[in-house]
Amino acid sequence: MKGVVLAGGLGTRLHPLTKVTNKHLLPVYKMPMIYYPIEALVQGGIDEIMIVTGGNNAGDFLRLLGNGKEFGLSHINYTYQEGEGGIAEALRLCRDFVDEDQVTVVLGDNIIQKSIKEHVDAFRAQGKGGRILLKEVEDPERFGVARLEGDRIVEIIEKPADPPSPYAVTGIYFYDAQVWDVIDSLEPSDRNELEITDVNNFYINQGAMEYSILEGWWTDAGTFESLRRATEFVAATGANNPD
Repeated sequence: MKGVVLAGGLGTRLHPLTKVTNKHLLPVYKMPMIYYPIEALVQGGIDEIMIVTGGNNAGDFLRLLGNGKEFGLSHINYTYQEGEGGIAEALRLCRDFVDEDQVTVVLGDNIIQKSIKEHVDAFRAQGKGGRILLKEVEDPERFGVARLEGDRIVEIIEKPADPPSPYAVTGIYFYDAQVWDVIDSLEPSDRNELEITDVNNFYINQGAMEYSILEGWWTDAGTFESLRRATEFVAATGANNPD
């Protein structure tokens, strides 16, 4: 299985901090933000990883991460996203790297308390289709939200004014090789982006999407409030803990 960390974009919600550096290089407690998704993949048993960068500071990732020795890796792959074409467009840049393998995708500003290894193992055993991790939150209207019927996921609604459940879709996704054809079939949204929600809903409509509920805390770090919250969580309990 391959791993992908999506760390492109312009981070406009964190201006003026991101006028001088990429959002994913900002500190979260004792480490740069980008360390946490990489560690999550490594602790999940994934050692072939690609980082998707963007903006004016892509070279800083190479200077910071090198070949990944600090994470116990022998090599890290890099690619560059021009502009802000959306999460699915960023993932498409990894097609040749992933090839026909399964892939675990982590958004570069997602930080979690618990290890994802059990979910990686579950997707390996699943063998095909897709898998997403959900988390119950107090403000689901900020996220893609799962509509559930019994134990089935039937739809993901992006930032709904009236959420159908409290379960947000976290920025951790698992896909088989069909994902490349799915992305190729997408039309840009009103934001002129290729939306990962459309990818997930394709798998759902095919009856090929499974889900798990993420244990422990989870947060993004893409706003000033969530960046502060992430720092407090990590300082209090640590991140990517196996237990």
